[in-house]
Amino acid sequence: MASALRLRLLLLLAVAAAATGPCAGAGRVDLWPMPASVTRGAQTLLVSRDLKLSTAGSSYADGKGILKEAFQRMVAVVELDHAINGTYSQGAPVLAGVRVAVRSPNDELNFGVDESYKLSVPATGNPLYAQIEAQTVYGALHALETFSQLCNFDFNANLIELHSAPWTIVDAPRFPYRGLLIDTSRHYLPVPVIKSVIDSMTFSKLNVLHWHIVDEQSFPLQIPSYPKLWNGAYSYSERYTFDDAIDIVQYAEKRGVNVLAEIDVPGHALSWGVGYPSLWPSAACKEPLDVSNDFTFQVIDGILSDFSKIFKFKFVHLGGDEVNTSCWTTTRHIKSWLLQHGMNESDAYRYFVLRAQKIAISHGYDIINWEETFNNFGDKLDRKTVVHNWLGSGVAEKVVAAGLRCIVSNQDKWYLDHLDATWEGFYTNEPLTNIYNPEQQKLVLGGEVCMWGEHIDASDIQQTIWPRAAAAAVAQRSSWVHKGRNICAKAVDVLFAYPEHKRLI
Repeated sequence: MASALRLRLLLLLAVAAAATGPCAGAGRVDLWPMPASVTRGAQTLLVSRDLKLSTAGSSYADGKGILKEAFQRMVAVVELDHAINGTYSQGAPVLAGVRVAVRSPNDELNFGVDESYKLSVPATGNPLYAQIEAQTVYGALHALETFSQLCNFDFNANLIELHSAPWTIVDAPRFPYRGLLIDTSRHYLPVPVIKSVIDSMTFSKLNVLHWHIVDEQSFPLQIPSYPKLWNGAYSYSERYTFDDAIDIVQYAEKRGVNVLAEIDVPGHALSWGVGYPSLWPSAACKEPLDVSNDFTFQVIDGILSDFSKIFKFKFVHLGGDEVNTSCWTTTRHIKSWLLQHGMNESDAYRYFVLRAQKIAISHGYDIINWEETFNNFGDKLDRKTVVHNWLGSGVAEKVVAAGLRCIVSNQDKWYLDHLDATWEGFYTNEPLTNIYNPEQQKLVLGGEVCMWGEHIDASDIQQTIWPRAAAAAVAQRSSWVHKGRNICAKAVDVLFAYPEHKRLI
């Protein structure tokens, strides 16, 4: 949590530092991402050192403690671990607390849940309370994050101040899917590191953690249905138990973040055969998975059956990218199977993907596949498919024209492992490029920045994700970027000029 607090402080310092740039002066609003609508005044309030949470008038009982714990985290972020013991000036207005009214009693984190909110901070009143109104608790969590960004620790007075009251802020995201991918196959990430990434996502209001769990390098997750699969882990200790995965999902959900699980099939699966060698085409040719073996699909069914007990998100990611099918045509028993079924290797690739899709659907999931599946046989994909664009631009418009949904992660703009990808590219990347039909625009679920793990590990993941991911978060959440308004791109520039971003951990 301490490193996450330092990260958040850095992001806010950068936004505040933009005051020296072209967005200084009248009209500057130091919020990230920029809310949809903001009005403010000129009054400075002091914030009580004993800030209260009130839920009077709320329909949400908070039985899981989601709101209470979020409020406590918000206060810790605002206080920055300092002792708040300054003296209030006589007669100075003091903000006593935050009153939260949530209209829905339901706290299921379903895809497309209402994340809108209204935040009001009055300049007068006795007692003086900020007011949050939200349809769901998850909108209220975003409002608390925005409220925390209004607060500033005054090192001279040793008090927390809130400037420019009264505030009225109304906000809702552009897209229901605002993702960040992490990769635990190339480098194992301990559970506390994954949780710190989740914490940091909330500062930019990202709401989907795409967990690329396994790949050819390692299979670190326990699968009770096929317990030898995690023999493919790097080591005995570099593993996630079933309960670890449940813990991560529950931790994320309490912060308004869904967890999207991925198994990348039929390629990127060499590690599966460490525990079950019959999944390999042969001992000499180990990838992709054996398309001719029914056991392959039994294992996929077992994995997804176990996933359904952990990952409650609407979607599961089945990969499908970068499939080199040469092993299928050079392995005798698979070549015979292809001839028997009248297939070539391209047919087999399609057969594998579509059969895996049917298995996922049988477990209640909608499917996400990487774009190669669409590029090769888009007209055959199940209509529940979401196509995940990564190779480049121009794909999303073709996907939605075909009536399928799409997530945008074009690698030239939103791949965090591409260290030459600039913040300007992250900031200006537009998921709706060349998509003008309103009904087709709705098929673009959102975007995702991808932190592939070949060259990062627990020691440097956070400072590689941030601050560029924050620039992408603006493009995904705020409509201001796309209405030509000035939301202070200078702030992002400061993020990269500020040397502390290299020492977050």
